[in-house]
Amino acid sequence: QVQLVESGGGLVQAGGSLRLSCAASGRTVSTNAMGWFRQAPGKEREFVAGIRRNGGNTDYAASVKGRFTISRDNAKNTVYLQMNSLKPEDTAVYYCAARVSVVVTTTPSEYDYWGQGTQVTVSS
Repeated sequence: QVQLVESGGGLVQAGGSLRLSCAASGRTVSTNAMGWFRQAPGKEREFVAGIRRNGGNTDYAASVKGRFTISRDNAKNTVYLQMNSLKPEDTAVYYCAARVSVVVTTTPSEYDYWGQGTQVTVSS
């Protein structure tokens, strides 16, 4: 089993920045591909960014490309999401997810492990 714990959420003004962290524990060899997803009230969970274990392959949703950066430190079993130029529409609960497969996918159901989420609120 893998446990994922997110941190770093909060309230920020539009144009500001936040960095989310996701610490993995347990069977971390199963966290080959990792992703960040978000879910706003009344909306479906959507893909934000993903990264392979080697860190060399990343993928981003079009809505965040150029503003968000995903990275990982395998020695610390931690994945980060640096969020810059935040907009009110970025407001959501942000979830970290991991899958055994090395392939990053944008489909939530294809991830094996999930964190509890961290709230990000961007005020206008």
